[in-house]
Amino acid sequence: MLKRLGILLSGRGSNFDAIARSIREKRLMGAEIAVVLSNREDAVGLKTAEKLKLPAFCVPSKGMAREAHDAEMTARLHQHKVDLVCLAGYMRVLTPEFVRAFPQRILNIHPSLLPVFPGLDVQQQALDAGVKVAGCTVHFVDEEVDHGVIVVQRPVPVQDGDTAEMLAARILEQEHQAYPEAIAKVISGKYVVRGRRYVQKT
Repeated sequence: MLKRLGILLSGRGSNFDAIARSIREKRLMGAEIAVVLSNREDAVGLKTAEKLKLPAFCVPSKGMAREAHDAEMTARLHQHKVDLVCLAGYMRVLTPEFVRAFPQRILNIHPSLLPVFPGLDVQQQALDAGVKVAGCTVHFVDEEVDHGVIVVQRPVPVQDGDTAEMLAARILEQEHQAYPEAIAKVISGKYVVRGRRYVQKT
């Protein structure tokens, strides 16, 4: 039986597009996108979902208490019988109640090699620190920001002369490969979590 994915996004949703393309091209097997949700009506990702004939809805967050908004988003995900929630550029911090509704069933992608450089302006953080390698991380979401158990990481060398924008573009290319890979690992069920480590079963 296919695992049902719920995609949450706030903008263009390029990682959502990469996930959908991986499913269409049969590089990500065993999954289907059950619903796409956004907190912003103008999110380009909603238009992409509509073109792909996927269920897509906006639950506007503006003027709504965070707890009430997350409760509505949770209800929509349950309504569509979602097995795994995938944050794809969803620019909101989830409430503990939301996280507890989907224990170890929420994935997020972050454009750094966590635990270094959490938060915003990540590429500039990397350049300012003078690191030689940046990258991206797909991780389970817990009640702390950019903190949960790491599933997949992809390194990206930092080049002399890089700007934050140049580095971000190369990291994004790796994100589009890392996210479908991480989803495949999780929906396979062939893993255990030991402490803060994701361990693949052989």
